[in-house]
Amino acid sequence: MAIAEGGAATGEQRLQPPSLFLMLAEVRGLFELNSSLLLSPLLLRAPKGDGHPVLALPGFLASDLSMAPMRRYLKELGYDTHAWNMGRNLGGVASKRVALRDLLRRIHDQTGRKVSVIGWSLGGVYARDLALQMPDMVRAVITLGSPFANDIRATNATRLYEALSGEAVDDNLEIRQAIAGDLPVPATSIYSRTDGIVNWHTSLLRPSETAENIEVYFASHIGLGVNPAALWAVADRLAQSEGEFKHFDRSGPFAIAYGPPENAQS
Repeated sequence: MAIAEGGAATGEQRLQPPSLFLMLAEVRGLFELNSSLLLSPLLLRAPKGDGHPVLALPGFLASDLSMAPMRRYLKELGYDTHAWNMGRNLGGVASKRVALRDLLRRIHDQTGRKVSVIGWSLGGVYARDLALQMPDMVRAVITLGSPFANDIRATNATRLYEALSGEAVDDNLEIRQAIAGDLPVPATSIYSRTDGIVNWHTSLLRPSETAENIEVYFASHIGLGVNPAALWAVADRLAQSEGEFKHFDRSGPFAIAYGPPENAQS
């Protein structure tokens, strides 16, 4: 099977959703949350924020409650955090575009500053779409286990997404291809090869001087947004000055939790 990062699968074979074993192992997300609570004194040693606004977008079937630990953590570090305030995320990339544009514009107008957008799973797909539509208002995009590239049907939530959102994954091909491509703003994709919901290949962006992938070892999909190593990486990425970008330095306190830099990966 030929697969290009940031593109679609080609040939007759397709990527497969994660195995039943990995899906059942998602229960470890509770352990990841407890680990973050236990390690909160260490996590608060992350670089402090400059007060710029950060919008947190929840994943499929989740609400703002799922992003509350991250928003609280980032607020403690000095960021102006914002929830999406749209209830439970029932999907719909095309149908949510207007509401999300309006939300981003309100935050930008209220603060007078560019907004960093963090999206967990489907929320990351929204985040990338926002950056394409309104790059002048977006400072950076960080995604967590988001299926935006390659064969995006390779998830254990595809059928439910299509049923609840009313949108087929194969609809809106032009939008989907744009989201899978390069962004006009700095972008970081945080993912795990042990993700039990999303095939990790669908979370890989094309690395560049302003785009990177960060692998978190053994993280679950439902725990990625509260995983201590992932939280540290998010805080580190947000602390970069506006208009500047350096690839993630894996020498911090959670160094053993990260996969090698892309240029060292096979």
